[in-house]
Amino acid sequence: MALPELKIGRIETFLVPPRWLFVRVETVDGAHGWGEASLEGHAEAVAGAFEAIRDRFLGHDARRIEDIWQIAYRGGFYRGGPVLMSALSGLDQALWDLKGRAAGLPAWELMGGRVRDRIRAYAWIGGDRPDEIEAAAQARKDQGFSAVKMNATAELDWIGTPRLFDEVIDRVRAAQALGMDVGLDFHGRVHRPMAKQLAKVLEPLGLLFIEEPLLSENPEGLADIAGLVSTPIALGERLYSRWDFKPFFEKGAVDIIQPDLSHAGGLSECRRIAAMAEAYDVAVAPHCPLGPLALAACLQLAANAPNVAIQEMSLGIHYNVGHDLLNFITDPEVLTPQDGYLAIPQGPGLGVEIDEAAVREVAKEGHRWRNPIWRHKDGSFAEW
Repeated sequence: MALPELKIGRIETFLVPPRWLFVRVETVDGAHGWGEASLEGHAEAVAGAFEAIRDRFLGHDARRIEDIWQIAYRGGFYRGGPVLMSALSGLDQALWDLKGRAAGLPAWELMGGRVRDRIRAYAWIGGDRPDEIEAAAQARKDQGFSAVKMNATAELDWIGTPRLFDEVIDRVRAAQALGMDVGLDFHGRVHRPMAKQLAKVLEPLGLLFIEEPLLSENPEGLADIAGLVSTPIALGERLYSRWDFKPFFEKGAVDIIQPDLSHAGGLSECRRIAAMAEAYDVAVAPHCPLGPLALAACLQLAANAPNVAIQEMSLGIHYNVGHDLLNFITDPEVLTPQDGYLAIPQGPGLGVEIDEAAVREVAKEGHRWRNPIWRHKDGSFAEW
């Protein structure tokens, strides 16, 4: 039976601490859906983007998710980039949530059904400047995780002493000694002269992946590193559409892509990106150091895309000061890992229930989260 028309009557945004932006779409008949448009450090800009696009979709049929996506992406002439694509991501997620709720089905069911029952998850350890790795890894192991990710280094200059590499190796081995698989995030902090060396010395350690060994604006350098080491290369949190990912596939510069479902066009576009990756035999590990709606959307993708291999989650991450991943949902068990895995949600839409009253209350004050500004010893800017 066809769904009745779902005419959009209201689109709201909420700045939710510690650093998230939630989106709520409501129809004129009172049906609703939630999404997440979090763009770390730029939430206000994304909220401003909604001021620019909101009027295009009031009165539009919310069932027509792809039509809305195409208008939001192509209808303003200028397209792409982190701010617009994050706004589109949150809107897209909310529409899938709304449509699923109206149909009484999970989003993954509307997208063709699930290919798995659960997905392996990994958690963060070590903080911005990684330390106390053994204790942090043990705590994650006690939570049931078998995989963790940490920053490779603190700030690192263009050319530094290779002695720093010994510290990186020691931290990795401390986690591996506890039986943990380790992904190492270079975070774009390491420039090409050091990145080649660091990737090479880490190769014998058998890492899950090295993430952003160089920034994504350096595809040639990333392709060189991919040819230099056997360690899987992961990247993608700073890419925002299938067109952004295309050159990395073509150059063979990536083994695991990490699209963020709150940055890269939402569930609709990330499903297309995952299918594109599958054609190049590339795995997907969605980036998600964000809130509950972003993670719920990731799990819809994990349910439906066969090449999703592992899922990042922000439970207890060092950024979650004052509020954590499970604070704004009424059914926290849905996003609680068991034995290092997250179950595919069975509820309608994105499969989680938002505590609307709590969201509206904290949004009265909002947040103004910013990443730190670091400097090298000579006073010059250092990549965070």
